[in-house]
Amino acid sequence: MDSVEQQKIDMDAVEQARESEFLTLSLPPLAEDDPFFAGKKRLLNARELKFKFLVPLHSSAEEVLQIADQMVQTARISCMNEKELYFAGDDDIGPFSPRNEIVSLNLILVIISSSISNVKDKAVEVLQLLRDTTIAMVKSVGDSNIHKMIATKFSTDSEELLLKWGKDHGVRTKLKIAYFEEAGRGAVASEDMSIGNIALEIPVSLIISEDLVYNSDMFDVLKNLDGITSDTMLLLWSMRERFNPNSKFKIYFDTLPEKFNTGLSFGVESLAVLEGTLLLEELLQSKEHVRKQFDALFPALCDNYPNIFQQELYSWDKFLWACELWYSNSMKVVFADGKLRTCLVPVAGFLNHSLCPHILHYGRVDPASKSLKFPVSRPCEAGDQCCLSYGSFPASHLIMFYGFLPKGDNPYDVIPLDFDAPEAEDGGNQPPIGENVSATHMVRGTWLSKVDEAHAYGLPPRLLAHLRALLKADCAGLRPRTPEDGIDKDVERNVLEMILSIFEPMLEGICDSDNFDRNNSSWDVKLSLDYKDLQRRIISSTVTACNCGLQMLEDM
Repeated sequence: MDSVEQQKIDMDAVEQARESEFLTLSLPPLAEDDPFFAGKKRLLNARELKFKFLVPLHSSAEEVLQIADQMVQTARISCMNEKELYFAGDDDIGPFSPRNEIVSLNLILVIISSSISNVKDKAVEVLQLLRDTTIAMVKSVGDSNIHKMIATKFSTDSEELLLKWGKDHGVRTKLKIAYFEEAGRGAVASEDMSIGNIALEIPVSLIISEDLVYNSDMFDVLKNLDGITSDTMLLLWSMRERFNPNSKFKIYFDTLPEKFNTGLSFGVESLAVLEGTLLLEELLQSKEHVRKQFDALFPALCDNYPNIFQQELYSWDKFLWACELWYSNSMKVVFADGKLRTCLVPVAGFLNHSLCPHILHYGRVDPASKSLKFPVSRPCEAGDQCCLSYGSFPASHLIMFYGFLPKGDNPYDVIPLDFDAPEAEDGGNQPPIGENVSATHMVRGTWLSKVDEAHAYGLPPRLLAHLRALLKADCAGLRPRTPEDGIDKDVERNVLEMILSIFEPMLEGICDSDNFDRNNSSWDVKLSLDYKDLQRRIISSTVTACNCGLQMLEDM
């Protein structure tokens, strides 16, 4: 054996010895088809974060926890959605939202669980410490964000009958139905559930999907209509099935409410309350869309095919009811064939939405069990309401399609801003290469800002960067930068005044809601008042932030 070969063997031995002293943990790298790849990559690079971690097996608990903190920071950025990414400053390490935090921590738990079975001795101790720390962080998210509701009573005969019907057809559940004063019906845990436990399991055979329409006599008529979608076909099928005494789903339809009370049912008075808000325009457009959809189908279908589309089953009121049913109760589910379908899932519809949900991943049929499973991503104690996430939606969407305003600070409550001009092509204010250049920006309540940067004012860094780049040329040469911090006071002033020019008229346009008698108002008027108060609070915080910023510039 020559000296070169011996040297290589020695180096390999050293490397193996080194590796035996470390535990390697790897988070999944960013997917290149992630629409926010460039923005996430920029934040990761700015904070010098990575996806591979070497944990010394003989390190102290403090050292292990420091590495855990780096893993959490990486996972948070990896799991960001569009709005979380938009509002994150370069120095903001999170948490960015309850949703983001729960998803990130569960990602780390998956990595730990997959590693713990392949190691032994000291490595097991290290992984157990990481696991216990991560679970404690998950519990902390729930403890700091939960808004508990007290059940006023438990399920009546109709709900008990539905649960029995479901169990007879293969449903497995650790939930029971209860009534809440603030939320109507909901699901509560019948026993303690830990992370990963299945709260609810629904067999595919009980999921209402488009296949039911394709196998009905209705499909022969509907398939020939120009432009009709499978979702509309399913809506029309459900209108008839609701009153079919021989329906397989009769017990399910019998438990549905007579009214859903979503934004589509808002009356004239509640719409008047919304004067000056974007929600008013959205509601009017949605109402008009639904009405046009109805008029395009009826009475033509009833006149041409009276045996299939009985006139008494296809009135405007029943059509609106079906629209609200599908808007408020449907779920997007990926079936075993890989196709995404809009579905109604009996029993699962009782799960209410939360900004800090227990259930986040429930949209894919398990091919092995041929069922849709609802695992909990944070612990849920027996007797507590078990919630899922309907999505990262603002209040306007939740009111329009679900008919409620969630408790707590919603990080997705934003006011969009559209600018005609594109981003300026100038230095650091230009968006990073690979990021979409968009003239659409947004603001949210400044009380949510955690950006600790000079001259941030509690406003979104990307909005400020856009406006600074846009207005910089207008102020060029007028005044030198302040030598102490390099801030161009003229540009800063113009930026804040531009934002004020947008939001001060908004604030003036939203009249005070104190003149309304909330206690004696209808449900829709109360909801409109609550939404208007929220919008006023967001707008007012933006105006205050700008005025404080202008005063700070004057004092410099």
